[in-house]
Amino acid sequence: MFLPRIVKRMSPLLGSRMSLNACRFASTDLVRTEVDDKTGIAVVTMNRKPVNSLNLELLRELSSALDAVEKNKSRGMILASSLDTVFSAGLDITEMYKPDQARLKDFWTTLQEVWLKLFGSGFPTAAAINGHAPAGGCLLAMSCEYRVMRPNLTIGLNETQLGIVAPSWFMSTMENILPRREVELALTLGKMFSTEKAHEIGLVDEIVDTKEEALAKCTEFIQLFARVPREARALTKQSFRREALQKLDRDQDLQMFIYLVNQPQVQKGLGLYFESLKKK
Repeated sequence: MFLPRIVKRMSPLLGSRMSLNACRFASTDLVRTEVDDKTGIAVVTMNRKPVNSLNLELLRELSSALDAVEKNKSRGMILASSLDTVFSAGLDITEMYKPDQARLKDFWTTLQEVWLKLFGSGFPTAAAINGHAPAGGCLLAMSCEYRVMRPNLTIGLNETQLGIVAPSWFMSTMENILPRREVELALTLGKMFSTEKAHEIGLVDEIVDTKEEALAKCTEFIQLFARVPREARALTKQSFRREALQKLDRDQDLQMFIYLVNQPQVQKGLGLYFESLKKK
């Protein structure tokens, strides 16, 4: 059964709260983590220039940061970017083009871990989207419970435009927010939504002008739960997300990913896209 596994994963949340001053988070070159001593909210900031493309190393650091947020009993977490125009450009193409097979496996299993930890987290989560968020960047934002975005940006799962099929758990994450028919159209078209359209359909909760305002709105959202018992809130959230989490058969998903990535036509498409990026 899934619920006992949830309870087991939640067990660290049921103990007494640690002092934030006693366990400051260590930041790295790729991910900066800071805790506000007044609110108890952690801000996890991606910092891989130029576009926060998700390679194995960045994903490992994100996974470690999520572990630290839970261990430290933070009141919640805001996911952000240090870059001015990009939240995250998605999966790093170089991880999939002419890949080393062992690294390819590590890359995908680490992405799975990040999604399981973020989408299934007990603590409240919010995304301060201060730049474009295609593909994997959109996945990270959608895995959070609340999204605030600056104007004149884009967000969406555009995998089909690159000749790639988005995994079923990417689809389930969007279905957690939008009606199934809207998701089907979005993914089959590989559609990127403007900030304004994303807000209109409910993919984004609020639009603000600056990153500072986005962080403030995310903080307000997380503080809504200040008086709600932590474990009850966490288990309720995870119950809503249980079906999507259960659907991920990690081994089967990994084998399918490796098979598809190594197909000649996929490698050809990735190569053309990679060459177009180098020309920019």
